[in-house]
Amino acid sequence: MNSAAKEPLNGCCDPYSMEDILNQLGELVLGSVPTMVLFILLVIAYGLLVRRPLDRILAERRKRTTGAVEQARGAIAAAEAETTIYEDKLRKAKAEIFHARDQKLKQWNAEREAAIEQVRQATQQRILAAKQEIEQSAAAARLQIDGMSAELSSRILSAVLPAGITQPEEVAQ
Repeated sequence: MNSAAKEPLNGCCDPYSMEDILNQLGELVLGSVPTMVLFILLVIAYGLLVRRPLDRILAERRKRTTGAVEQARGAIAAAEAETTIYEDKLRKAKAEIFHARDQKLKQWNAEREAAIEQVRQATQQRILAAKQEIEQSAAAARLQIDGMSAELSSRILSAVLPAGITQPEEVAQ
């Protein structure tokens, strides 16, 4: 090397010349070319062997997950719709049952009232028949008492009065 090149230029402290630095830099770049080539090949191999299949698998997984979530949301919406329909049907069925029950209760009450009225009428007829029977029995008993009272009074008079006296009834007749 040149001794003048090793001397500092205008008082500069740099022992190396610009040419030496450029030569060293060129050697470093030239030495790093195989490393850069290997790095670029490694990046390409990573992209082909790992990244693309991984991206495909992740996309498929995302699609399946999203599809499953959407399918689950659809199933939930369908279940909610069916639940609403079922609740409406249940509400209508309950209303029909209550209506039928009310109708049946009204029918039973009407039948009970009719039966009570029939029993009341039958009882009133029996009462009237019993009253008529009692009146007839009373009338027959009065006639019997009247008939017996005349006979009883004549017996009493014949027992009380002496044998030769005539009874006032016989006189009246």
